[in-house]
Amino acid sequence: MRKANGAIIQVCSVSFWYGTDKTPVLEQVSLEIERGEFVAFIGQNGAGKTTLAKLFNGILLPSDGSVLVEGRNTREAGLEALARIVGYCYQNPDHQIFSRTVKDEIAFGPRNLGMTSEQVEQAVAQALRLVEMEQLASSPPFLLGRGQRQKLAVASILAMGSPVLVVDEPTTGLDLRGTRSIMNLLNQWNQDGRTIVIITHDMNIVAEYAQRVVVMASGKILADGPTREVLSDEATLAQAFLKAPQITRVAQQLDPRFGLRRDILTVEEMLREITQRVKVSP
Repeated sequence: MRKANGAIIQVCSVSFWYGTDKTPVLEQVSLEIERGEFVAFIGQNGAGKTTLAKLFNGILLPSDGSVLVEGRNTREAGLEALARIVGYCYQNPDHQIFSRTVKDEIAFGPRNLGMTSEQVEQAVAQALRLVEMEQLASSPPFLLGRGQRQKLAVASILAMGSPVLVVDEPTTGLDLRGTRSIMNLLNQWNQDGRTIVIITHDMNIVAEYAQRVVVMASGKILADGPTREVLSDEATLAQAFLKAPQITRVAQQLDPRFGLRRDILTVEEMLREITQRVKVSP
């Protein structure tokens, strides 16, 4: 387990199984999420990523071990208290959208947390502004495009003021513009001090936005560390049946005599490296 330094979530030797079938979905998992981190969970379907994330706010409770959120055991804290700290966005936004209008959808969470009418109005207005959906406040959510519904789902959690936001597959079904929009929004919230956890199969998104990566396979954590370090570890990624971003693999295949770093994560980094080499060449 990582050394605690302002940890907001602590997972301590957790195992989880469904019902009476004691086949573990998670097995002796331990990790800490620190305040202000941007963390990506990666791994194949069935690796345990979503199950682990659902333990953070009490949607699921550990079968063995414990999960602490701001020092409180999730078995004892209760869903309402945990929802104030950890907001969870499902992979499919339609699984959590049900209100008649965009405004009502965003207002639902704050109302349930007992905010006053004035506080609810302020929270809704701020969330609408942040996701640039002010003009759609009175629109029925299911008439919105996929990207707009994704942003609405995130905004409904944001309005609750949760310092931790967990987003399962934030870019699924989105085009490049939609992907950039939602990821830049998450990045901005992280810069403002929120803790962001994403579950994703998009390695390019991980490379560009995440500060830390947790690799999972068969209900266990195979690697947990800085993004550049983890995504450059071919052997560990292979154990999880994953591949680094294509540009990283290109850098690793180039002749060492070119002098390029082998841990390049993005096309922009590759261009900077090549430009630098050209400038210093005799």
